[in-house]
Amino acid sequence: MYKKHWELFNINVTEKIFFYMRINLQSAGMILIIFLVASCMDKPSTQQTIAAVPVGIYTAEPGDATYFDLYPATVTPLNQVEIKPQVSGNIIAVFFQDGQQVNKGQKIYEIDQQQYKGAYEQAIANMNVAKSNLAKSQQDADRYQELAKQDAIAKQLLDHQMADLETAKRQVEAAQANVSSVQTNLKYSVIYSPLNGTIGISLVKIGTSVYPQTLLNTISSDDPMAVDIAIDQAEINHFSAYLQSKQDQKDSTFTLVLPDGSIHPYPGKLVLLDRSVDPQTGTIKARLVFSNPKKNLKPGITTNLRVKHNAGDSSLLIPTKALLEQLGEYYVYVVNSDNKVTQHKVGLGAKINDKIVIKTGIQKGDKVVIEGIQKLRDSTSVQIGMPKAKPSK
Repeated sequence: MYKKHWELFNINVTEKIFFYMRINLQSAGMILIIFLVASCMDKPSTQQTIAAVPVGIYTAEPGDATYFDLYPATVTPLNQVEIKPQVSGNIIAVFFQDGQQVNKGQKIYEIDQQQYKGAYEQAIANMNVAKSNLAKSQQDADRYQELAKQDAIAKQLLDHQMADLETAKRQVEAAQANVSSVQTNLKYSVIYSPLNGTIGISLVKIGTSVYPQTLLNTISSDDPMAVDIAIDQAEINHFSAYLQSKQDQKDSTFTLVLPDGSIHPYPGKLVLLDRSVDPQTGTIKARLVFSNPKKNLKPGITTNLRVKHNAGDSSLLIPTKALLEQLGEYYVYVVNSDNKVTQHKVGLGAKINDKIVIKTGIQKGDKVVIEGIQKLRDSTSVQIGMPKAKPSK
């Protein structure tokens, strides 16, 4: 048919090629249009409802939660004194064994006293000279006063003598003050324990030259012992309630876990909260006191304080498998009235068997997702109740 048209219109070869190309392009365009229409007909509607995700839930309810909160703690003495000399000299005697128990007033060090004894004796002699001069001036003053009553001496001579008498009195006072000063230095050459406790390893030996502010040793009390912890500012009211309550010595609310894992046999007592919160950490220091008759609590020990929490029926408990961890924070999915889930950040308490205490983030009666969590996102529609597993053939 095309050949007849070419012969009829006298179409050359080049024109034939363009004719074929136009016919082919028109055919290809028709095929593309048909394909797009068919695709649109096969594509499912975007408005189609997404199937709800089946989930298992647990209703958060208060439960009996008796558990222990753990707090990192440091053992510290209630009283501790650094032993430093107040005079210079050489150590000539040490009156204790390193690490032994010492009593208040017990002699522990002695510094060479020779120079201080010499200074003391000289001060005594100077004071005696000043007293002799005072006695002489007093006698002269009394004599001149009698002569002045008889107009036997000039008034100026009496005035000078009375001035000399006052000078002699001041010289005696200065000599007495000097005696007191050198006597104090002599006294300080012997060092006594300021309290009952345990003395440490001596930092100086016999013959060591010391001077004021040289650290010789440290003495600390050891029964009872203090234990310090840092608590979050949100727990201040909780611990204040402990302070205001009557704490029995046999009460096991506060117990100490020693570094070897054993429990200190004597319970503790909360005695104070520090005066202010550390703005850098948002914590406040709490101090407890523990009996230590066996001396097994040593200053500086890092341990854990257990605080017994007995909430009765007031703590919310949920299964631990409901938790999601994201960057160190914990979340749960809660099903709302529209059968959609929302993600809640929660504050955790102690773990009790397969459940965990929830301090913040959810309320009593909230439906918490415990199964099917992996398929959920915020606002996902859910169907309560997991499908039953198909029986194996």
